[in-house]
Amino acid sequence: MSVTQSVLVIDDDDNLRATLIEFLEGLGHTARGAATATEGRKMAAEHAPHVVLLDLRLPDADGIVALEALRADDPDVGVILLTGYADVEIAVRAMRIGASDVLQKPVDLRVLARAVESVAERERMKGELGFLRGAGSTRKDGKELKNPVTLEPPSVQRLIDLASRNADAPVLLEGETGTGKGYVARQIHDRSGRNKSPWVELNCSSMTPTFFESNLFGHERGAFTDAKTAKRGLLEVVGDGTLFLDEIGELSLEIQPRLLKAIEERRFRRLGSTTELRCAARIIVATNRHLEEAVEKGDFRADLYFRLKVLTICLPPLRARPDRIGTLAEQLKPEGTRITPSALAAIADYAWPGNIRELKNALWRAAILADGDDIESVHLGLPEINGGPHLAAGAALHQRGENRWGEEHFGSSLKNVERNAIAKALHECSGNRTHAARKLGIARSTLQQKLKQYPEII
Repeated sequence: MSVTQSVLVIDDDDNLRATLIEFLEGLGHTARGAATATEGRKMAAEHAPHVVLLDLRLPDADGIVALEALRADDPDVGVILLTGYADVEIAVRAMRIGASDVLQKPVDLRVLARAVESVAERERMKGELGFLRGAGSTRKDGKELKNPVTLEPPSVQRLIDLASRNADAPVLLEGETGTGKGYVARQIHDRSGRNKSPWVELNCSSMTPTFFESNLFGHERGAFTDAKTAKRGLLEVVGDGTLFLDEIGELSLEIQPRLLKAIEERRFRRLGSTTELRCAARIIVATNRHLEEAVEKGDFRADLYFRLKVLTICLPPLRARPDRIGTLAEQLKPEGTRITPSALAAIADYAWPGNIRELKNALWRAAILADGDDIESVHLGLPEINGGPHLAAGAALHQRGENRWGEEHFGSSLKNVERNAIAKALHECSGNRTHAARKLGIARSTLQQKLKQYPEII
């Protein structure tokens, strides 16, 4: 068994309940029992079990009613219905309203063991997908590179291969903003032996320490003011998959010791709990900060830093790999477009302080500005057209370890491109916003929002 599961047994038969709890604990699970639907619902709210074994006939409620209540309280919980009645109609109804499985009494313990493991895994995967659709996810959709690893220098490729083969070792990805650290992290997971297990991302800088800790480790009901019910954290959700912690350099000092313990001891606890759970996840982290400097300043724990840098991969900025910029641009451009030779020359000559992210955004905005399928240099809106930073200067700065062009000028440039594209579309459509939105390839409501940002267009 890879991960300890928390199981709640709700059955009014004291002997059977005790037998099932003893059997489950013997398998390494954490098991609790309740004799009524009311007591079971309360315990489920307090402990957020992965799986509930629910008797169909309870003294205070019908099992179907209890099932509906449990699923309403926690849609991620897996419920296995136990019934002493060979009633196909009830079983079908139970599955329709959310039961994960139905087992007939007397229960075959071998079948039960497989069912608990299977249901927990299925619900864990569903929970991961639910999290990724929520506000806490940092996962990004969109067109992906066809073969991004080959765009890295050979020395970096070898490290990526090494990290993919060694699926248990933590990985530290370093590099400037926009160099593709998140994408490389995903490639390492997809090429590793964990690629059949979940992948979950969490940004260390996007939440308060308490909220971040709750998302990472989970919490019990009452652990803090807003903890109305228990919640499983991402270390439980991801199981034996990969957890990617972006912006690790921003992780609060008060949380760092708990993360270190989870990595070193492979154990962690939910907030407010005394029960230790197993951490089976592979940890990959990324940062655009110099962690060694953060350690010297006391902003980052030295022991956690050394534990994370088992495998360290430094991704170079685009200005340090000019021979690959053209190939990368071809892979990042919107489908159906063509980059003209003059545009490729402009792309190759620019320093790209925002790296891959800046390049991708520039290409997609250029596609909006282009009248047809051809992206010309004028559509890119690059500062060097008006005397801005060139690649040669950028490369020289890279050699000295400097970067004087942050993303501020880039953001300003993109806003100008966006504003001009909207104005051009409205002009060509004689002010018809519906037609202009269609020409821009965006929803009319999106165009309306953009016009509020650029009132001078109207």
